[in-house]
Amino acid sequence: MGENILRKEKISDAVIRRLPRYYRQLTDLCVRGIVRVSSRTLGDEMGITASQIRQDFSCFGEFGQQGYGYHVEELRTEIGRILGVDQNHRMIIIGAGHLGHALLRNFPFSQNGFSVDAAFDVSPAVIGSYINGKPVYAMSGVEEYLSENIVDVVALTIPQSVAQETADRLIAVGVRAFWNFTNVELVSTNPNVIFENIHFADSLLTLGYRIAHR
Repeated sequence: MGENILRKEKISDAVIRRLPRYYRQLTDLCVRGIVRVSSRTLGDEMGITASQIRQDFSCFGEFGQQGYGYHVEELRTEIGRILGVDQNHRMIIIGAGHLGHALLRNFPFSQNGFSVDAAFDVSPAVIGSYINGKPVYAMSGVEEYLSENIVDVVALTIPQSVAQETADRLIAVGVRAFWNFTNVELVSTNPNVIFENIHFADSLLTLGYRIAHR
């Protein structure tokens, strides 16, 4: 594979958002027992041109060998390393309602390099309970928890009406990364704060467009 060192220039958001697709496709190839793959074959399976794949990978180093292609397991490991799946990022979830509960029950966090340690809520109905072995604490104690525990990411599954103020509250005590399911575009004046805003409606509307124009 050669030495692969993350280059210092800024990687475009478009490239970053393709990396999980590559990782998912390479995982599927591993499951299918495929040992090596060319950029053309990988592109055909993903609907991406071979030149785009080579250009994307060149942002992170030298991968593959001319005339051989890519060793699937090695490339998957490298892409996984770039994505941080081996980092075990610590996460808490704010909001243990239907969506938060579903994430705790069903999402494969560990397979993606994350560990969820706890959830927080304002409802007496869930405070003190456990969801898939994870404790649900009162939101009033979140600052104390953050002062005593390492938290890399906060997932927000709370109403829109309290989304920004909750984010601001957590930013004030040191949170710097949010996985945001509130359907509100959260903002911060702190340039070191990262928001990954998930909009289910956008995906559904995109599907609606494709149905209407197929």
